[in-house]
Amino acid sequence: MKLTKELTTAAIAILVLTVILGLVYPLVMTGISQVAFPNKANGSQVKVDGKVVGSRLIGKAFVIDTGKKDSDGNPITRPDPKYFQPRPSQTDYSATGTFFSNRGPNSAVGRFFYRDALASYLDLERKYDPGLTAAKVPVDAVTTSGSGVDPHISKANAAIQAHRIAAVRNLPVARVNALIKNNTDGRFLGVIGEPGVNVLELNLALDKEASAR
Repeated sequence: MKLTKELTTAAIAILVLTVILGLVYPLVMTGISQVAFPNKANGSQVKVDGKVVGSRLIGKAFVIDTGKKDSDGNPITRPDPKYFQPRPSQTDYSATGTFFSNRGPNSAVGRFFYRDALASYLDLERKYDPGLTAAKVPVDAVTTSGSGVDPHISKANAAIQAHRIAAVRNLPVARVNALIKNNTDGRFLGVIGEPGVNVLELNLALDKEASAR
């Protein structure tokens, strides 16, 4: 009899806690967040003319489809020179499963990856910045982030790419640098981390600048 009572009590407790913590609490928190800060609650979506073009929290590739496919049937793309490029991504900027590359400093695979990433970066940027050398390339330009979807690049990386953007878009370098400054997020609480340039928002600002001319 005692065992039956204990089992009944336990079952009721599980049911009540499941309803409260699994249904009521999430609904209340969702309701509060939708009222207090709907944009952040919905993923910090970035919209242009009412259409979602990305999230300020997730990186996005700005590429041109070459019309070719690789051996697996995937489209082969190349960086669009009109836009700032994000750092390399282990996940192709997909937020459905974020993870890092797990390449250590002594990794043979990592050595080849970083070599190729550096070569690609120099190939894209050096024609617009002849003095650029491998030693001047920022680390974030050739390495993946911990999540694979980091939307930011360093100010040093953006400053290098500014030469290409200015040349391709026929803009003064000073104007491009001003746009970089306007789309740079500072340190968290003023002391944690490093300033970062939000690539998606910066590229949207570039398109807006072009349409205004």
